[in-house]
Amino acid sequence: MSRLIIDRRRFLTGSAALGSTMALAGCSQFDFLAQRDNPIRNAIEQANVLTYQAQRALIGDQVLAREYAASEIRQGMKPNGSTEPTTAEYMFLRGMNFEPYRLTIKGMVDKEVSFSLAELRNMPARSQITRHDCVEGWSCIAKWTGTALGPVLDQAGVKPGARYCVYHCYDNIQRSISGDILYYESSDLVDAYHPQTILSYGLNDAVLPVSNGAPIRLRIERALGYKQPKYLHTIELVDDLSPFGQGKGGYWPDNGYDWYGGI
Repeated sequence: MSRLIIDRRRFLTGSAALGSTMALAGCSQFDFLAQRDNPIRNAIEQANVLTYQAQRALIGDQVLAREYAASEIRQGMKPNGSTEPTTAEYMFLRGMNFEPYRLTIKGMVDKEVSFSLAELRNMPARSQITRHDCVEGWSCIAKWTGTALGPVLDQAGVKPGARYCVYHCYDNIQRSISGDILYYESSDLVDAYHPQTILSYGLNDAVLPVSNGAPIRLRIERALGYKQPKYLHTIELVDDLSPFGQGKGGYWPDNGYDWYGGI
């Protein structure tokens, strides 16, 4: 069984990397990825649903992603995607060394709560050395330090009907005629409460750099890199993902990527 899971992960990672690389390069045969009613894309989306259901059934909720030895950290964590948000609120917080920063938990909770960066750093910390796998085909081993997301959610009191966490970010990843398009992602509560899912404020025994998502980057270690949102400021508990963005559960899922992104 373990051999099957490992081989399947390599296949999925490699296939996703190949597909995204060719699509970004402008290959016409991959135009269907942007066509929401294309039958090939719809078939792929159904396969993703089956993959999600199979992984939940076979792997289990609490199985850990592999962790590595410190000697296996061979380079700095590669910055990727947006590396320096330019929204006014983020630039203000950065100029103040993130002292006014608050992480807000809201939505389907008993009470809305927020935490300063200092408060998050004073909570019980977890460090883990894991491998970041990017859909573009590269990977990097790094040490992440932060507080587990699950106990933070518990302080807000997640209501029984909640199914997902929506992660809102300062990251203005795209600009349109109507203004900035802000990065967002989401996960189910299984991934949110996984013991390796942390609100990371440290990278390789140093303060998390801006280029890697400061002040807070979410780490969901059993998922691909685009599921690790940077510049996080709000977590919203919901029972439906359709009201956000284009309704697919994240910026990249809205643009053709798999919502689950599991590896």
